[in-house]
Amino acid sequence: MNQNLEVTVLLPCLNEAETLAVCVTKAVKCLEELGVEGEVLVSDNGSTDGSQEIAVQCGARVVNAPIRGYGGALIAGIENARGKYVIMGDADDSYDLGNLGPFIEKLRAGHDVVMGNRFRGGIAPGAMPALHKYLGNPVLSWLGRKLFGLRDVGDFHCGLRGFNRDRIRELDLCMPGMEFASELVVRAALAGYDLVEVPTTLKPDGRSRPPHLRTWRDGWRHLRFLLVFAPGKTLVGPGVLLFLLSLVATVALTAGPVTIGSVRFDLAALVYASLALLASVQLLLFGGCAKLYGRANGLTKDTGSRLLSLMRLEVLLGIGAVLLLGGLVGTGFAVSIWSSADFADLRPEEIIRVVMPSATAMAVGIVCVFSGLLASLLTLRTAPRKPPAVTEEEILAEAALELGA
Repeated sequence: MNQNLEVTVLLPCLNEAETLAVCVTKAVKCLEELGVEGEVLVSDNGSTDGSQEIAVQCGARVVNAPIRGYGGALIAGIENARGKYVIMGDADDSYDLGNLGPFIEKLRAGHDVVMGNRFRGGIAPGAMPALHKYLGNPVLSWLGRKLFGLRDVGDFHCGLRGFNRDRIRELDLCMPGMEFASELVVRAALAGYDLVEVPTTLKPDGRSRPPHLRTWRDGWRHLRFLLVFAPGKTLVGPGVLLFLLSLVATVALTAGPVTIGSVRFDLAALVYASLALLASVQLLLFGGCAKLYGRANGLTKDTGSRLLSLMRLEVLLGIGAVLLLGGLVGTGFAVSIWSSADFADLRPEEIIRVVMPSATAMAVGIVCVFSGLLASLLTLRTAPRKPPAVTEEEILAEAALELGA
């Protein structure tokens, strides 16, 4: 598609007949006043209230978004946009589409993504539910900053934002629902894009019906997305900490009881320490597999992690073999102790310090071996498929058809 315009104002739409006209009119007027060569594009998600006709009458171009959902509409709109830059907003007349100048200015300056910040620009009374204003948005924005290092993004879920169309298309965004808002910011951050904020305002929308947004359902989708896309901090970090603590505890308790102050830790603590050690290794391996998947699918650019250097089948097979061998040796020693007692009942404190670490070593070894197989599958490369060869008969048949036409 030819990109012969500078700006596309993109409005996702699903039955917005009450407010669409004023939104399109404001955006068209704003572009004219700024002297910007652009368009207003309405990405329709299957409206049945005449929204398409209203948009065209007010000067917008309409495209059909076949995939239902907020993200589905925006993805279709981005693909069909003719502008070098895209400024996306909502069609409910809550955002100030008549003040797009700050967004265009920052985009022209070379920033990849320009986020609006409603908390800096001003939120009118009744424009945002208290639960969203004081809990949902602040908590999710704080979490996004901590997980992805986005220090300059204070309003993670503002729906008014601009971006370089080609740069965003390179990310191959795919979330069809409300979590698309998080995906765009997260994927841009992981790709090293330049993100900046400008103040914007929010007022109560002009619709008489409830909004499409569902507080708990969509809030959970955003939270889930943030956690899943940060395996380094949600899996690997906790895994490393738990591994170190549980390894020290397991080694110390294998040697004998440990007393800290007035508290004595013995066999029960050894059992829990061993299970924690197994859990920590699984966290690390899950995190490694998640990082491999993200790198293999272009979701992240994590290439220098030490963990990734271990996530190879040969390495994990070697580690697993050593642990299995060590566990078998320990088990053999335990069996020899049992046989020396004529296979009679043994006192737990005499045998458990051998059995528990040995069993844990074998369990961790097995987990490493099969994690190596999974890691190998996640990084499996396939050759690009070649188009089927065209036979001479097919060429002659096609030529005959063309001559006949």
